[in-house]
Amino acid sequence: MTALAATDPQLTGLTGFFADFIDTVGEVGVGVLTLLETLVPPVPSEVVLPLAGFLAHQGRLSLLWVVVLATAGSLIGAWVFYALGARLGLERALTLVSKVPLVDRADLDKASDWFHRHGRSSVFFGRFVPGVRSLISLPAGAQRMPLLPFSLATAAGSAIWNAALVGAGYALGTQWEKVGSYVGTASNILLAGLGVLLIAVVVRRAVQRARRPVDEVEHSRDEVTSAR
Repeated sequence: MTALAATDPQLTGLTGFFADFIDTVGEVGVGVLTLLETLVPPVPSEVVLPLAGFLAHQGRLSLLWVVVLATAGSLIGAWVFYALGARLGLERALTLVSKVPLVDRADLDKASDWFHRHGRSSVFFGRFVPGVRSLISLPAGAQRMPLLPFSLATAAGSAIWNAALVGAGYALGTQWEKVGSYVGTASNILLAGLGVLLIAVVVRRAVQRARRPVDEVEHSRDEVTSAR
């Protein structure tokens, strides 16, 4: 057991290692672990980010820089999977990533299905869905989604998710471990809210498209009337 882990009985095993790594490297360590979380399943953001929030609560880290560097780590990891999808194509990329230990092929197929059903918006909304969060970048890359919109959607969704977990750890203090038990429910609630927002946008666009021919007809009539 190392320095920081020795001061808190909660910080044992892998969690203790994460805590000491972050305490030693600082906010950059949060970014590194978040990058690894995107690429390697055994590094869970539900543990790393609330823990970082707890350390910020103790004054060991800057809350702002934790969120910024965690989001940077998420974005870099997303770029790696995006490049993999763009380089290999979807099926070959899925086959390769499925060979990584603890990566479930069902999660890969779920991410692919999400992208095909929801299009580019899934890159943003997918950041809130376990099993889709990091893997959604593969089909986005394979479909050659423009890099700038992909990066902006990834950064925005990741920033919200990271800030929520870090903030929860900061608010709970020594009870930061409870965050993990609430993540599933919170993710579902947030996703439902975002889904309602997406539906509202889609409905609004559909109404606008439906009204456009009517407006064009009325405009034509006005022109004919004016000509007379």
